[in-house]
Amino acid sequence: MVDLLDLQKSFILAHLKPGDTAVDYTMGNGHDTAFLSQTVGETGKVYAFDVQTNAINSSRKTLEKEGCPHNYTLIHASHHRVKEFVPGKVKAGMFNLGYLPGSDKKITTMHETTLLAIDAAIELMDSDAIVLIAVYPGHAEGELEGRLVHERLEKLDRRLYTVACFKMVNSPTSPFFCIIEGR
Repeated sequence: MVDLLDLQKSFILAHLKPGDTAVDYTMGNGHDTAFLSQTVGETGKVYAFDVQTNAINSSRKTLEKEGCPHNYTLIHASHHRVKEFVPGKVKAGMFNLGYLPGSDKKITTMHETTLLAIDAAIELMDSDAIVLIAVYPGHAEGELEGRLVHERLEKLDRRLYTVACFKMVNSPTSPFFCIIEGR
């Protein structure tokens, strides 16, 4: 069976190298932040966003446990504000939409700010960059968010971006992900 997490990482690794800048648009428990931190190494930079204090605390623990270099900035703000905090171009960005794993699931990403964050992520893309968006359609906001993200991505100019989505077609509520690659 296809492991979507391994597939996601392989796409990121095709673009992200030591010394690059990356953004984790939805920090969660810090696993994507740690992956990005270890990939860009001591000379790289990672910015990670979340609106929940619990996510920041959990991420800090994950980063320390994983022995990540101190190349990251954990930002207690919504991902749609990325351009206020990230001073330049970005080689890779990761979105893991939905709710904080292990939480009560009452706080989720919301399509209004997610769409703004995706637009900002596209603007920040460096040459040969990638943005990966993992969607969890198993709850009402996730289903709406996924549909609206798909609609937004299908409007991107194919001369400037390659966009693809990967999903289990016989399991409509299973997570899926989309990638945006600059041409």
